[in-house]
Amino acid sequence: MSGVRAHIRTRDGWPLQHAVLTVTDTAGAQVLRAEADDDGTVRGTEALPPGSYTVLVTAVGYAPAASTALVPRSGRADLGTLVLERQGGTELPPPGPWTIDPAHSRVAATAQHLGISSVHGRFTELSGRIEVAEVPEKSGVEAVINAASIDTGSEMRDRHIRSADFLNVAEHPEITYRADGVEAAGPSRWTVHGQLSMHGVVRDVDLDLTCLGTGPDPWGGLRTAFRATAELRRHDFSMNYNQVVAAGIAAIGTTLKVELDIQAVQGESLPEEDGTPVPPQT
Repeated sequence: MSGVRAHIRTRDGWPLQHAVLTVTDTAGAQVLRAEADDDGTVRGTEALPPGSYTVLVTAVGYAPAASTALVPRSGRADLGTLVLERQGGTELPPPGPWTIDPAHSRVAATAQHLGISSVHGRFTELSGRIEVAEVPEKSGVEAVINAASIDTGSEMRDRHIRSADFLNVAEHPEITYRADGVEAAGPSRWTVHGQLSMHGVVRDVDLDLTCLGTGPDPWGGLRTAFRATAELRRHDFSMNYNQVVAAGIAAIGTTLKVELDIQAVQGESLPEEDGTPVPPQT
């Protein structure tokens, strides 16, 4: 490698083709201007004199990002991955149906354990559809989770969670979430208004949703990504079991922190090919 090298990416890991990297010295004079290639990489520039430099990365539609780089005597500097945020925030994906890709999505929950640590679990089987409306606020979501697919890393604990003390999967095999409206909450952020059905109880539950971006995948499809969070109280869903240990501390906390990392593919169904690799992550 000679000179400066950098990988320029969007927040959700896609290469930013033809982004421009500019390097200036401490006097403000431009010493390098290079354009990223189709892989979002700047490479093969001329060596720079050793010293401190300011690096500015720009791309149409994205907010510029500045950083400082120290170039050693070799004149070579690997700047690693530089991430640009979409200008004004990331918008919702194009209108129409989007099918959730369960292989590249995650639904996780965390509960306090013994008042000093946490128990982490995730559901491994889910499906669903997102309908992005022409008027974004009228967009909707339908998702179904197999309640028995809970995985906390302990089969004994998983059996207990599946029992009547908690999810009671024998009588309530599915957890569903349906929403028919979203509300802008800031750049890239939305509040999803929906209803969660779990353990035979239906409650209004809002999701704090962040749009991570949309882009093509290597197989000719269009893929979008979201991250969402919510807090649930077990008692709201009639899951009242608990065990009190020493000093009156409950074994399992009453509040669940839910995190969702969702990828969806444009269209009414997923491609037939299995094992599609996840786009590069930063």
